[in-house]
Amino acid sequence: MLHELLMALLGYTGDLIVDRREENHLLSDQTPISDECTFTLAPDISFIDPSDRQLIEKIIALGFYYRELDRFTCKSRNLSWIRSSTAYLNAKPLGNVSDVSKVEKPSIYRRALANGIVEVLSIYRSAVLHIEQLLLSETKPILATVTQGLNKFFTILPPLYELILKIERDDIRGGQLLNLLYKRCHCGVPELQTCMQRLLWHAHQVMYNQLASWMVYGILQDQHGEFFIRRQEDREVENSSSNSDISDKLARMSANDASLSDWHLGFHPYWDMLPEYIPMHVAESILFAGKAVRVLRNPSPSFQSGDAVYPQIPKSFQKIHGLAGRFHFQREPLINSGMGEDLLPQNESDKIEAMLLDLKESSEFHKRSFECAVDSIQAIAASRLWQLVVVRADLNGHLKALKDYFLLAKGDFFQCFLEESRQLMRLPPRQSTAEADLMVPFQLAALKTIGEEDKYFSKVSLRMPSYGITVRPSSLDVSRANTSADGSSGASSEMSLDGWDGLALEYSVDWPLHLFFTQEVLSKYLRVFQYLLRLKRTQMELEKLWASVMHQYHRDFAKRKKDRAKSPTAQQKSQRSRPMWRVREHMAFLIRNLQFYIQVDVIESQWNILQTHIQDSHDFTELVGFHQEYLLALISQTFLDIGSVSRILDSIMKLCLQFCWNLENQDHCSNTVELEHIAEEFNKKSNSLYTILRSSRLAGSQRAPFLRRFLLRLNLNSFFEATARGVLNVVRPRPSLPVLNQQ
Repeated sequence: MLHELLMALLGYTGDLIVDRREENHLLSDQTPISDECTFTLAPDISFIDPSDRQLIEKIIALGFYYRELDRFTCKSRNLSWIRSSTAYLNAKPLGNVSDVSKVEKPSIYRRALANGIVEVLSIYRSAVLHIEQLLLSETKPILATVTQGLNKFFTILPPLYELILKIERDDIRGGQLLNLLYKRCHCGVPELQTCMQRLLWHAHQVMYNQLASWMVYGILQDQHGEFFIRRQEDREVENSSSNSDISDKLARMSANDASLSDWHLGFHPYWDMLPEYIPMHVAESILFAGKAVRVLRNPSPSFQSGDAVYPQIPKSFQKIHGLAGRFHFQREPLINSGMGEDLLPQNESDKIEAMLLDLKESSEFHKRSFECAVDSIQAIAASRLWQLVVVRADLNGHLKALKDYFLLAKGDFFQCFLEESRQLMRLPPRQSTAEADLMVPFQLAALKTIGEEDKYFSKVSLRMPSYGITVRPSSLDVSRANTSADGSSGASSEMSLDGWDGLALEYSVDWPLHLFFTQEVLSKYLRVFQYLLRLKRTQMELEKLWASVMHQYHRDFAKRKKDRAKSPTAQQKSQRSRPMWRVREHMAFLIRNLQFYIQVDVIESQWNILQTHIQDSHDFTELVGFHQEYLLALISQTFLDIGSVSRILDSIMKLCLQFCWNLENQDHCSNTVELEHIAEEFNKKSNSLYTILRSSRLAGSQRAPFLRRFLLRLNLNSFFEATARGVLNVVRPRPSLPVLNQQ
């Protein structure tokens, strides 16, 4: 009976102790774990007292737990799962559901857990062997000795059995298994707590190996989808319609550089496998560190060959080749000998690996230590990435170029461009040739204003989309809009006059600056650029109107002086035109102050703040955050994110352009009613703008710290305040222009 009991404790039943499940069929590797103890005394045993029978039933339950745990470990540690994994991968693409369901997915985390359970079972077997030796050497009560020798396993094996039962039933693996073990570690039984901590340590070994592969070498080792970081192709995108366009753009953008594609599209957090004791921000830091290491270890071939150091082209050669020689000459890069060193030095990699090794060797998991190590590794990766992007790739130079061209800091260039293209923009753009038509004034302006030291102009290109914003032109614009530059009638496929508002710039971004200048960032720059270009175009048209009128006035004055006679008609015409010039001056006053506010109070002040951050920061993630704040400040302080204000500003600019074009054509088609309507609408819109901007919601908030200066300049003589009060009280007289007598 002694050996029958001892064999049952090791999972082997016989005539005295039987297994109820073996009566029906033999157990195999595929037999599921039983949800209740099936070891029991044979029913035909009658010589055992009821009290002893109850104690034996309690003891042999340990044997049942041992056998089920042993079956679980054998199944999880069986290396035949390699063949099963191959069968699973082969069955999945074919869509054979039955084959996929038959093949069980392997789990490295379960294998690590099984290794920990094997340690516990080996201690259990040693205890059973010690009891056997003790009972054979001395005459002692069998049941009392067995109970005393296995006392601690009554508190360890049942929870372990419940653990593997839950794992098998719920198919728990990966990060979910870590989370389950971490919760089981929090108990009030010291022996069980120590056991669970040891099992968690084994499972953490797999996680630390994956972290080392990811954060030291940039390689994702996760063949079975158990890590909390995954490749993009493993992700099921729910909103495929909204994300497909962005994905296509990014894929085309980084098709030549796998590291850039990985940065934007390659990897993402998989929250279902993230243990609850690891915060989301820590997982994001791990994701960033691995992606940064991938970028640093896989530089672009063009970046490896040199740092885009170009030889100087002689001025005589530039003059011979003209525009094409200046802007499209293919220059051979010189190889920079200083670029041979590694972007991620070996000592930095060793430091990251040492921090992960310390965590791996610790017997207990300390959340604080883990988070500190991850933060340190992220800081190293961010610093090296900062060195790559800011120093080697000359980030500040590109930021300055974007400020020059997208934020119109090179005012002389855009002034010249708008003057060269002014007559072209008076006509509606043609879809087929609009972009080509603008290239000539664009390159002429560059030839006149762009210096030889500006190496970033070649990265700027002009684009005209194939669609325009259709706005009904005024009655006076129709006759001109329907006639193209060559005198032919405009086709129905042509865009409206305001289609020029769709004029766009593109900036060619090389590796590794795509990490910083994403499509989202460039779209924000483009949004501000189109707004500023409309504003500058409006300001130029108002100035050109005044210049042309003054030129005509001086010519008429010289003619009258020559004739030495005063023309009553000319004097009356000059007298009637004065209200128009007051309206023009009000328009120019508002546009000039708005332009000054945006360029000086907003752009320059925010640029200085950004430059301070760039000088003080040596962290790539911080720099990205500062740049995002810079763009958000530009958009918010220029009111592009407030629909009501931006619509009013667009209406004001369109009214100013219509006023200029109508007034220039007054001699040919006198349209005082149209001018009067434009003046009235302008007064309404400008007063509404002032009323909204001076409200406490805007002027009293911190979103526009320099808005009060703008309002002060606008309302210096209390004109806007008085007229705005009149609009609110509906007592302001309607502004009117004297009706011109038909000649």
